[in-house]
Amino acid sequence: MIVFVDNRFAVSGPLTIDSVGSHQRFPFHHNTKSEPLVVDLSQVDIVDSAAVSLMLSWVRQAQALSLNLSFVHAPMNLRSLVDLYGLTEVLPLNYS
Repeated sequence: MIVFVDNRFAVSGPLTIDSVGSHQRFPFHHNTKSEPLVVDLSQVDIVDSAAVSLMLSWVRQAQALSLNLSFVHAPMNLRSLVDLYGLTEVLPLNYS
């Protein structure tokens, strides 16, 4: 689930092949173009490689709208997948 709270998009639950389909279209309409988009992943409990693919899709959507998108509080297993696939330069993961 994605909710807009405290100027952040909070993602919760699993981000797996079974769940990412419902999250393909990111709710960018909550953002004013003057502020960067922040996606808080602290409540994501299960991930697989589909999570990385979903995040790449969100980054592409944001870039198409000339928006800046970053991710915070990524779980360790998601950070490991991003590292494994060599995408640390493409996916802006902030660890705080």
